[in-house]
Amino acid sequence: MTPSDISGFSRLDLNLWKEYLDIAQEFWLPQSLKSRTRFILLLCFLMIFVASLLFLFVAATTTATHAFAPDFVTKTAPGLMDWIQGIIHSRLIWILASGFLMPTLVFSLYSKKLKGFFLPWGILGILLLLSFTVSGLNVVLSYVGRFFQTALAQKDQPTFWRFLYVYASVFVIGTPIVVIYSYIRKKLGLFWREWITTSFIDNYLKNRAYYALTTSKEIDNPDQRLAEDLKQFTVTSLSFLLIILGAVIDLVAFTGILWSISRLLSGILFVYAICGTLITIFIGKRLVGLNYNQLRKEADFRYGLIHIRDNAESIAFYQGEKGEKEQILKRFKAVLKNFNFLIGWQRNLDFFTTGYNYLVIILPAMIVAPMYFAGKVEFGEISQASFAFGQVLGAFSIIVQYFESISAFAAGINRVSTFKDLLFTASGSKTLANGSENGKGRTRIQRVAKETIRVQDLTLQTPDYKRTLIQGLSLDLDKGKSILIMGHSGAGKSSLLRGIAGLWASGSGTIEHPPADKVMFLPQKPYMVLGSLREQLQYPSGTHLDDNRIKAVMETVNLTDLYQKMQRAAGDNSFMDTENNWEEMLSQGEQQRLAFARLLLTKPQFAILDEATSALDVDNEKTLYNTLSQLDIIYISVGHRPTLKAYHDKILFIQGDGGWEIRETTDQ
Repeated sequence: MTPSDISGFSRLDLNLWKEYLDIAQEFWLPQSLKSRTRFILLLCFLMIFVASLLFLFVAATTTATHAFAPDFVTKTAPGLMDWIQGIIHSRLIWILASGFLMPTLVFSLYSKKLKGFFLPWGILGILLLLSFTVSGLNVVLSYVGRFFQTALAQKDQPTFWRFLYVYASVFVIGTPIVVIYSYIRKKLGLFWREWITTSFIDNYLKNRAYYALTTSKEIDNPDQRLAEDLKQFTVTSLSFLLIILGAVIDLVAFTGILWSISRLLSGILFVYAICGTLITIFIGKRLVGLNYNQLRKEADFRYGLIHIRDNAESIAFYQGEKGEKEQILKRFKAVLKNFNFLIGWQRNLDFFTTGYNYLVIILPAMIVAPMYFAGKVEFGEISQASFAFGQVLGAFSIIVQYFESISAFAAGINRVSTFKDLLFTASGSKTLANGSENGKGRTRIQRVAKETIRVQDLTLQTPDYKRTLIQGLSLDLDKGKSILIMGHSGAGKSSLLRGIAGLWASGSGTIEHPPADKVMFLPQKPYMVLGSLREQLQYPSGTHLDDNRIKAVMETVNLTDLYQKMQRAAGDNSFMDTENNWEEMLSQGEQQRLAFARLLLTKPQFAILDEATSALDVDNEKTLYNTLSQLDIIYISVGHRPTLKAYHDKILFIQGDGGWEIRETTDQ
């Protein structure tokens, strides 16, 4: 990735926020309600509801306790009852009441449309309630600390011990709340990750989107984006959401405390936080691009290691260890080089943020201490001011405190957003903004669902439209007929099969094709599923096969020796349901025969074979094709061997310059 590429991902702007909301809201809202504004409003309504509910609970509990033990409430929470009574007898009570009733009404109106989405909203509501409670306990601790430190300075032992016990009681109450809060946050993250990953995987395997993405230069390492980036997106989203909400709560709760102690300190704090945030963004904005690049290079390095593992035998035969080492070290050096830049910019940011945080300890004391010496405030108000200053500054300075995490998160949002746009477009779940199918105004091959395979005036090009492989081809495959596609290597034989299969659509003309469940493709390198022999043969239909059918088809494709060997090793028929590494266990020829067995069991109306017998000897090839010809299956083959001509009715010669020729095999 070039520096210009990085700059596109080094942004913390409104567009990034929009991208985040577009991804996030799908977990919380059904398709009919998707709207960034609606999502934010519902979130605000939920916050207001929880805050109002918590106040009503505290007010009711305090009032009830005061009715039975007024002295206890007055001594342990001086001023609390007066504060509650002041709100109840003011207009604020109507605001709190509407804050309880209006969200209830709004969510009731959306209840039918939100059916199935109440679980995440309910869990988030519990999280907010716990978050408000923790912030409330922090406010309580600031006052309790103030009272018992003042009592300590005045040598008032009864008051000191009373508030020390209250202080300890708050910790006893707060500990399980904090633990449960952490657990529920992780639980909601688990639900969110399950939902979003399932949604992406559904689209990844829909309409062969996974294949379409292989030609996209914008998407690297989709495996990492599905496994790691989505996990980090959900976990970090909840973490930042709750951090921001907690900051808002602390800002509201402690600004009043700080303002009551010193208005000058409040003003200094505001200016200090704003300046710190702007300087942090200026110094650290490059971290977004570097974090994005780091994720990509780490994924490339890991893919290189996986590539060596997957191709270990070929590398061993070639004795290519030196070349592989050079490639993998090249990727690793790219990781280290970018990481070196990354930690350098983190160092620059740390120089500022470390000093910024140290000064927080000094500022409150510098302002409040002279007021204490002048007798304007109590001793305990110094510690309360320091505590409140730290809480409010923390709320104002989220970007300063978490900029490194925010920059990494922003890079993750960019990766997930880009992946989602291209993936959901490729799967058909989303259309491009300009309304054209390919977005570039280029011609596309038209596909028409029929009960046969027919090609009309087909011009096939490579996906980048830079090369024309076949021009003006018309082909009609009658029932019970077969055709062999031949030509020199690179002429476009397999590419034509990709066009018929719908994997390539670059070009023009029309392809009539049967439903996908009536066609079976056999590639040159058979796909071996992760499973047992029974699962291998049942793929892709999944229809259960009994032991006798498995034995019979293994004999038909001349794999009796393999069958008997596995049976002897197991001692019974349990080997059919034992998972094996089939790519290592079977030769290329055995894999091709096993793939042919799938074809014979499935018995589709149409079969397309791309060099499907290239690893077989002539006798095995003859046996398989003779068996295939007896099943009344229309089939197309690609191959080089002259012996294949005997098993087909027609031959299509691809000449490599766009030209082609069809001959009858009787003319050969």
